[in-house]
Amino acid sequence: MIKKGDTVIVIAGSDKGKKGTVAKSLPKTSQVIIEGVNVKKKHAKGKTTDAVGKIVDVTKPIHVSNVKKA
Repeated sequence: MIKKGDTVIVIAGSDKGKKGTVAKSLPKTSQVIIEGVNVKKKHAKGKTTDAVGKIVDVTKPIHVSNVKKA
């Protein structure tokens, strides 16, 4: 069982071989969020008419079958 605070290694996917610490566990979907792994770019719209949009880095979850404890 993988829980928050565990150090894990990604064993499958585009981030294969990367190490990180579990920031959050999502037991209902069998996924975990790992700090610095599976980071994607998200385009955010400006909240008001004057505000400018920006690109934000978002950490996406990974299925627990694709990680193992280090």
